[in-house]
Amino acid sequence: MTRPASREFLARFQSLLALVVMAVVLSLLSDKFLTTDNGWNILRQISVNLCLSVGLTLVIVSGGIDLSVGATLGLAGAVAAGLFKSGLPLPVLGVRLDFTLTGAIVAAIVVGLALGAVNGLAVTALRLPPFIATLGMLSIGRGLTMLWTGGFPITDLGPRFGYLGTGAPLGVPMPVWIVATLAGWFALVARHSVFGRHVYAVGSNELTARLAGLAVARIRFSVYALAGALAGVAGLLVTARLDSAQPTAGLGYELDAIAAVVIGGTSLSGGRGTIGGTVLGCLIIGVLNNGLFLLNVSPFWQQVIKGAVILLAVAIDKLNASSRDTT
Repeated sequence: MTRPASREFLARFQSLLALVVMAVVLSLLSDKFLTTDNGWNILRQISVNLCLSVGLTLVIVSGGIDLSVGATLGLAGAVAAGLFKSGLPLPVLGVRLDFTLTGAIVAAIVVGLALGAVNGLAVTALRLPPFIATLGMLSIGRGLTMLWTGGFPITDLGPRFGYLGTGAPLGVPMPVWIVATLAGWFALVARHSVFGRHVYAVGSNELTARLAGLAVARIRFSVYALAGALAGVAGLLVTARLDSAQPTAGLGYELDAIAAVVIGGTSLSGGRGTIGGTVLGCLIIGVLNNGLFLLNVSPFWQQVIKGAVILLAVAIDKLNASSRDTT
C-alpha cells in the first residue's frame, strides 16, 4: 500500500480503529468491560447524545453550528412532563387541556422544532452568525425552562411515560430502538436523497450552491429545524429515564454532541461527514466514559481526558484537510 493510499485508509477508518483499540485496552484493564450488561449500558448511555449528534451532524455539514441543543432538550422534556402530568390550564376559557402520552410526545417534538426553526430564521433571515444565534437560543431555552418549571423538577410521571426511557422490548432498551431507527433513517436521507446532497453542497461551497440554483436559505433553515426536533426527542428520553424533568436537564450536552460529531470525522468547516461516523464518535465517547468509570478514574480527570481527546480529533481533522489540499 502506497503512502497516500495508507494515509487515506487511516483517515477514513481512524474512528473505527480508535474504537477497537480502546475496547481492547479497556477489556484488558477491567474484566467488567466486555459483558453483555455493560454493552447495553453503554448503548443506553449514548442514546441521548447520539440523538443530539445526528441533528448536529446535518447542521455542521451544512456549514453551521448549534450550541442550543442542550437547552432545547431541557425545555422540550419539561414541557412534555408538565403537560402529561398536569395538562395545560386555560384560565380565560375556564378549562384545562389534558394530554395523553402521545400528545406529550408530539408537544416535545414541536417545542424542539420551534426552537430550531427560530435558530434557522436567525441564521438565514437575520443573517446572524450561527454561533451567536444559537448561543442566544441557549440562554432563551434555559430561561423558558426555568419559567415553565418554576425552578423545581417535575416528578412522578408514571410507568407509561417512563417506558420510553426504561422499557426493553425484545430485551433491547427502548432508547436504543428509538435512536437506532432515527440514526438509520437520517443516514439514508443524508446519503441517498436530494435533500442530503443539497446539504453537502451548501456546506462545501455556498456560492457554488447558489449559482447552481439551490435554495440555500431553505436548506439551512431545514437542518436547524431538524436538529431542534431531534433535541426534543432527546429531551423525552432523558425525562423518561429519570422519571423527572429537571430544570437543568441537558446542561453541557451540546459539548458532548459536538465532540462526537468531530471525533466521528465531520469537518467543522462543513461539506464533509457522515451519520455513521457520528455513531462511531458517540461510541468512542461512551466507551471512554464507561471505561474511565470502571477504572475508578476521578470525574475531574475524566473531563481533562475528554477535552484532550476532542483537541486531538480536531487536530487530526485539520491535518487530514491539509494533506487533501496538498494532493
